[in-house]
Amino acid sequence: MPITKDTSWDITMEQLAYYLPGILLAFGAFSLGMMSPGPNIMSVIGTSMSVGRKSGKALALGVATGTFCWGLLAFLGFTTVLSLYASVMFAIKVFGATYLLWLAFKSFRSAATDKKLTTGDLGITGAPSAYYRRGLLIQMTNPKAALTWVAVMSLAVDVSAPLWVGSAIVLGTTLISLVGHLTYAIAFSTSPMVAAYQRARRWIEVGLGTFFCFASYKLLMSKT
Repeated sequence: MPITKDTSWDITMEQLAYYLPGILLAFGAFSLGMMSPGPNIMSVIGTSMSVGRKSGKALALGVATGTFCWGLLAFLGFTTVLSLYASVMFAIKVFGATYLLWLAFKSFRSAATDKKLTTGDLGITGAPSAYYRRGLLIQMTNPKAALTWVAVMSLAVDVSAPLWVGSAIVLGTTLISLVGHLTYAIAFSTSPMVAAYQRARRWIEVGLGTFFCFASYKLLMSKT
């Protein structure tokens, strides 16, 4: 059933108090997700270790740009669907909560294994711009990105959310992605950091699994 959506950019104290917990939860889920290395992070780490910090930072900038693009696409698609059909929100919440539980399962399973941190060679030579383009390509072709963004958006955006809520998530996660990937590029340009991460990996994975379970519960219990 069509609904009337709040397209105002005005922020009231009541709105801020209502939506801020969800926004912070979305930021938390996104931030902690970056602590469990996927193709984008492993590429940044591998490039920083094998090529150098400068190339790793260029790759990180490309990944962060991809994060912004994915976030913007997800936000526009998400709000378009919700503005047309309010009943879709329930299905989105269930899907998002299920995906968060899947991430929790993967984290707990990873914590129970002796998995080693491995990096691959991207086979790139040339200026940092080449690494920037590859970082953007890696992030935009990540098949899990769309699923992740549906879960992140559903933590904070509901059928009556004003535009500034989704915009805050897009800009905030882009900043988190930028700072996080640059941190990986700088820190993991030295092998001792890789060894330190490997020692703490299991505890990190357990923490991630616990948080994703909490986020899934909060999402299911939230009001539409």
